[in-house]
Amino acid sequence: MYICFPMAGNSIGTLYRLTTFGESHGEAIGGIIDGCPAGLDIDLDFIRSEMQRRRPGQSHIVSQRKEEDEVQFLSGIYEGKTTGTPIGFTIKNEDQRSKDYDHNKDVYRPSHADYTYDAKYGIRDHRGGGRSSARETACRVVAGAIARLLLKEAGMEIRAYVSQVATIKLSKSYTELDLSTIESNSIRCPDASTAAQMIELIEQIRKAGDTVGGIVSCVCTGIPAGLGEPVFDKLHADLAKAMMSINATKGFEYGEGFNSIHFKGSELNDLFEAKDEKIHTKTNHSGGIQGGISNGMDIYFNVAFKPVATIMQDQQTVDSKGNETAIKGKGRHDPCVLPRAVPIVESMAAIILADHLLRAKTSQMQSVVSS
Repeated sequence: MYICFPMAGNSIGTLYRLTTFGESHGEAIGGIIDGCPAGLDIDLDFIRSEMQRRRPGQSHIVSQRKEEDEVQFLSGIYEGKTTGTPIGFTIKNEDQRSKDYDHNKDVYRPSHADYTYDAKYGIRDHRGGGRSSARETACRVVAGAIARLLLKEAGMEIRAYVSQVATIKLSKSYTELDLSTIESNSIRCPDASTAAQMIELIEQIRKAGDTVGGIVSCVCTGIPAGLGEPVFDKLHADLAKAMMSINATKGFEYGEGFNSIHFKGSELNDLFEAKDEKIHTKTNHSGGIQGGISNGMDIYFNVAFKPVATIMQDQQTVDSKGNETAIKGKGRHDPCVLPRAVPIVESMAAIILADHLLRAKTSQMQSVVSS
């Protein structure tokens, strides 16, 4: 008999906390959002629009799986407002084609979680990857949308966009771009000419039965100084964990990131100044975070996504008994995950910022009480 402890790691956040459940080809996926304050106005149209941005089938350069991704809220909302109790919700899976994965039942797909799930649990759901499927991220967008409503009340805004596909890269920083144009094309790049090149490349890759990766950049504005906790719950550390928990992520950097090595300290340091009766920095190489705590400047970061592992080409692999075999991808898959990753990156950033906002408020209240 093979006995293993149950799966852990299904929750994120301390005060604003999301726990998700469900598999790609099960009846439904869903989650519980705990810690959301009472009295928050819930804009169902906004939540629906965010779900539409993540769902498959929205353009010809993403997976053609047809999911409406309508959210059914079960608790925690009454007469359009949060009640302060856990917000439970489900999202039905309506367009599963489990037979597309029958040929994978005993075969390990290269660069997927098939082998590692078997190694850890001794059992796996081969249909679409089960719990390891990016289908789970729909739950994050629900929690992220509600977190964004909370952040909006505090004057905070989050915008992500595709800044690179393979070698095609935006040459401008976010301060030089019109971020209101992000939704004007299917790749979600706020530069029309660069977007056209990206889309053309993805179409070529798709026709060849291959996949391609790139970078999603994110900008968080209106962030007050003081969000973040030393030592292990630094704001950038929590953002990194959140981003690296998204399927297909391979890297995270904030501020100048890896480019910092090309500067001298005298060039990289952000000098302080007083402006409009507030403390600012003249530059923002730090990406709005110093010592793990927000400094009031814009927070900006990049997330690298690898090419999707499922390709429509023959590959050599082994089955669960170690026998050599060949496998070829079937079904409906993204040739490039980037356009659908944009709302997921925004959602995970919102969850982390909402959590740290509530933690900061709690800390302030404790200071008042103790004084």
